[in-house]
Parts: sequence; C-alpha cells; structure tokens
Amino acid sequence: MRRSAGMHVICALMVVFESERHILSFHPMRKSFKWPPRLRAANLEVCSAVFVNNSFLYPDRTVQMTIKVGDKIPETTLMTMGADGPGPLSTGDIFAGKTVALFSVPGAFTPTCSAKHLPGFVESAEQLKAKGIDTIACISVNDVFVMDAWGKAQGVEGNVLMLADGNGDFTKEVGLDLDASGFGMGQRAQRYSMVVKDGAVTHLNIEGPGDFKVSSAQYMLDQLS
Repeated sequence: MRRSAGMHVICALMVVFESERHILSFHPMRKSFKWPPRLRAANLEVCSAVFVNNSFLYPDRTVQMTIKVGDKIPETTLMTMGADGPGPLSTGDIFAGKTVALFSVPGAFTPTCSAKHLPGFVESAEQLKAKGIDTIACISVNDVFVMDAWGKAQGVEGNVLMLADGNGDFTKEVGLDLDASGFGMGQRAQRYSMVVKDGAVTHLNIEGPGDFKVSSAQYMLDQLS
C-alpha cells in the first residue's frame, strides 16, 4: 500500500483480554478512531500483521509468506560436501525433474534431530524410494562442515543428501525461519518436511513448536501410500 496526498493509512493493534469488551485500539493517525464493536478475526490478523511488519510506514517492504502446496521451490543456492570438498548446489539441480523428500531440522547434533528425525529418514530410505522418491535431502541452517560431520556421525552413507543453508537464504525464501535466539542459536529453520515434484510442493508438513509428529519419515510414508 502506498501513501498519497489526502489518504490516511489506518492500522490497529488490538489486544484482546478475557472479555471481548476490553479492546485496546492503536491508531497512528487519529486518536478518535474507533473499531466497530465486532471485528472479524481475519481482519484482526491482517491488521496486526501489517502493524508488526511496519508496512504502513514502509510501503516497499515485502512481507514473506510461508510456502504452500502447489508453490514452486525458490531459486537459491545451498552448500553440500562433495569428493573435492564443499561446493554450491542450486535448487534447480536438486529439484528439477525429480521427486524429492526434503526435511528440515533446527540444528545438526541437537537431541530430537539426532535421535529421531534424521535416523528415521536414513532407516526409511529404501521404502521412500520404493514409493517414487528420487532424492532424500536434509536441510538445516548450519555450515557445510557441520552438516557433513553430522551426516557421517549418523551414517547417512549416500541415503540422505545433507544440505547446508548457512546464511538461511532458502529458509527465509520459503518463510519457514525460526528465531531461536532465546536458546543462543540465532536464526534457524523450523522443523518440517515436504515432498517436491519437479520443483513444485505436493506435500507440506510443518511442526508446531516443540513437536515431532508430522515431519517424520513414517508420516511421509503414510502420505505416499
């Protein structure tokens, strides 16, 4: 939305307390502005998002949306360890003309990721390939050396492609980044899995905070049955 002469940009942040009668409205332009007594939840969500992202002050700022089924994987570059050392690998090279099972973890060597998430895909590699999966890939916002060391420690042995999204570019592009600074981990990726066919997402499973349910290898196997 762009500002123009004679146009007032209205945005409100509403804090809803236990009673719907207690609503706090913020209006950056006019103190006299009042919200209608009944405002749809959808309007509240949109308005809050606009306020938080300051798009009413910065009209050229883009608000990143989470990728969804049917969307194309963004064009970006990841890192992986090869026979001659670390090297770049484009998303085109990974996904074009293939069916890929991609899963993301918040961090290499972390408890759930090491005990359940990655081992599950290693153990289910043959079953997934029997259901049409060409490549199984694990991605995390870690550097390529950490991802390589973790893969070796987990015995992936070529069953899982270890992808390093060191700068978080891919993670931000798909809108699945996670602020883990409260745990001293900085910006990371959420835990999720997806099936990508020829660059388009056909299945997407995003975990809730602290959960490990829908992004597992077994859950994906059930989806592909």
